[in-house]
Amino acid sequence: MLVLTEQLLWYVAYGSNLHAARLDRYLRGGRPPGGLRTYPGCRDCRPPRRTEPGLIPGGVYFAGESRAWTGGMAFYDPELPGRAAVRSYLVTVEQFADVAAQEMYRPPGTDLDLIRAAAETGRATLGPGRYETLLRVGTRDGLPMLTFTAPHRASEVDWASPAPVYLGMLARGLREAHGWDVARITGYLAARPGVAGRWSRSQVRRLVAEASHR
Repeated sequence: MLVLTEQLLWYVAYGSNLHAARLDRYLRGGRPPGGLRTYPGCRDCRPPRRTEPGLIPGGVYFAGESRAWTGGMAFYDPELPGRAAVRSYLVTVEQFADVAAQEMYRPPGTDLDLIRAAAETGRATLGPGRYETLLRVGTRDGLPMLTFTAPHRASEVDWASPAPVYLGMLARGLREAHGWDVARITGYLAARPGVAGRWSRSQVRRLVAEASHR
């Protein structure tokens, strides 16, 4: 059992927040390009202290309907085969609470007790909605690595195709965080449930190439 004793933790992003400019809208407030939602921002709007790319066991899939982007939303399922590409941001517990609250469509400004529970037990759920389940996916430098996702597994829901602007945000984030080329980003995204069978590989490659040059 890992006890959260420090006031820092790693927020592990696997969706649009792979792109640092996208996360900045959660931290400082505002509306990301192509988005439909304006975010209030965090109490502490400073940038993350560090960022680190990584791979964690499990996979990313797309489901539901995004009110910010339209189309399917990215979720993480630790039981999916393979590894998910992520970007870890070293932030304060308060910042993580405010980012999580905005993802949950709750007002920021309240510390979430379930952060400590997730850090110590590996999982905590605030409610049945999207992104209301917190998971500990590892540790780095003695600090917990936390992410949020849906309470269900990928096999328990219908998959949904993501909007091009949203998938392009993921593509830019993968290039920025991992330094992957067009071919590798295309292969990764084209295989995600919700993209596979709905987007052709050539369509994904074209979108990735366009996103990489923006």
